[in-house]
Amino acid sequence: MAWFSKKPRIATTPEPPEAPSRMQGLWAKCESCDEIIYRQELEKNLNVCPHCEHHLPWSARTRLASLLDPDTFEEFDQGLEPQDPLGFVDSKKYKDRIKSTRKALGENDAFVSGVGRIQGHQVSVGCFLFEFMGGSMGSVVGEKCARVFERAHELKCPAIVFSASGGARMQEGIFSLMQMAKTSAAIARFRAVGKPYISVMLHPTTGGVAASFSWLGDIILAEPKALIGFAGPRVIEQTIRQKLPEGFQRSEFLLEHGMIDAIVHRRELRDKLVQILGLIG
Repeated sequence: MAWFSKKPRIATTPEPPEAPSRMQGLWAKCESCDEIIYRQELEKNLNVCPHCEHHLPWSARTRLASLLDPDTFEEFDQGLEPQDPLGFVDSKKYKDRIKSTRKALGENDAFVSGVGRIQGHQVSVGCFLFEFMGGSMGSVVGEKCARVFERAHELKCPAIVFSASGGARMQEGIFSLMQMAKTSAAIARFRAVGKPYISVMLHPTTGGVAASFSWLGDIILAEPKALIGFAGPRVIEQTIRQKLPEGFQRSEFLLEHGMIDAIVHRRELRDKLVQILGLIG
């Protein structure tokens, strides 16, 4: 055996892990203006930067808690868990990726759904968890979303879905793409009760989610500067070999071109929903 392949005779002592700082987690950095913000101040401001009004990511459960009347949210379908029908493997096995993400977040998949009230108005509601594999839509997410509309049909109440997704979940292949048709069909059945479906598009809402139920709302709202579209700007530019307009596929661009109904600041969203439900709910 060559000398350079032998193990060293002097044992090395591994360095002790760095002790976590007491300040860790107390501060956050704005993605837009790079200002450092005290996290408690940021949370009090609904995760909106107090310096530039940039809307930072906000957890689904916190969002629902702030928009719905206190103690009215009843969650459904918590037991639904994604499977691995294709035995998919990329850099990691799909089932292992699900397991580790579920353990880290304490959530079974990328969608929370149930029934609650907004200013007394009963609503069937669902919200994406973008932090769970980019909010990608697999068979469980599609099923839970379809049940939002089926529940609204049964209760004869409005439906509200908050979308934040990178699109269909590639690890489930055609099973994921089938959810586009399933959710759209559920909306078509829900139309019979004559109640509104309010679609709220968050950053980002793309791919198969944008191409199905997110665009089918009777009222379509969006947060400021949210990226909304099927394919991302970079993919489109590489495909058509042209430079896209400034702000292309951002909510402001879409509002200007009549693709959405309104851009609503996070602090004003509950009041806007109350107004809509009072008029057509």
